[in-house]
Order: sequence, then structure tokens, then C-alpha cells
Amino acid sequence: MSSASASDPGDLIAVTRRERQIMDVVYRRGSATAADIHGELEDPPTYTTVRGLLRVLVGKGQLRIERAGGRYVYSPVIPKAAAGETMISHVVRTFFAGSPAKAITALLGASDIDLSPEELERLQGVIDELDRKAKAP
Repeated sequence: MSSASASDPGDLIAVTRRERQIMDVVYRRGSATAADIHGELEDPPTYTTVRGLLRVLVGKGQLRIERAGGRYVYSPVIPKAAAGETMISHVVRTFFAGSPAKAITALLGASDIDLSPEELERLQGVIDELDRKAKAP
């Protein structure tokens, strides 16, 4: 079966809380059946409601559906990396006045974030590269 395609990764923002929870499960798993999703939702609605929400997400172009061995398997239309970038951009605009520096400062200052020396080195490399680009004529 085919589904509508999401033309804009920004459309990810236009989902309800419960639809977002379903999308989270599908992104974590890569693909999932309605039963898989129902089994992973915290305080899940009825199985019938999950199936209905999956139909809505297919209609919104967020999920594609394929038949595999007599079961319907749902997978995201928008790749996980693109969805992540879209959601981060949304968070930066909404909660940090569009400032990536404020968002990064908040993230790195969070008490539950521990960076390895390798991660710190990678971040420093990204900062150095952005600094070089900003200073280039």
C-alpha cells in the first residue's frame, strides 16, 4: 500500500501529543506494527485507537504502510536525521529565541549531561570550523 508523502519536514510539528508518541516508537524501531506500537506506549489508548491514529499519520504523510506477511508495517516517511534536525530547529526557535548558542549552553549545562573527551573534541572541532567560516572573507 502507498501513502501520501510528507513534502516538508516541518510538518512533523503538526502532530498531536499522542501522534508524536507513536512517531517516537516508529523512529526508535525503524518500523513497527500497530501491536508493536501499542505495546511500547506509556499509558496506551485502546489498540483500535492506535490503529486509527496510525491511519491519521499515514494520511498526514508522516508514515508509510506496507503489508508484510499478513501484517501492516509502518515506517517513517521523513528520515530520522531530517526529523531530528527539524525538531531541534523548532526547539531553538520556540524556547531559545532562535539562538543556537543559548540552546547549546542550556544543553551542555544540564546536570544529567556528561560528555566524553571524544565528544568534547568533536564539539570543539565544529566550533573551530564555524569560527573559520565566520572569519573567511
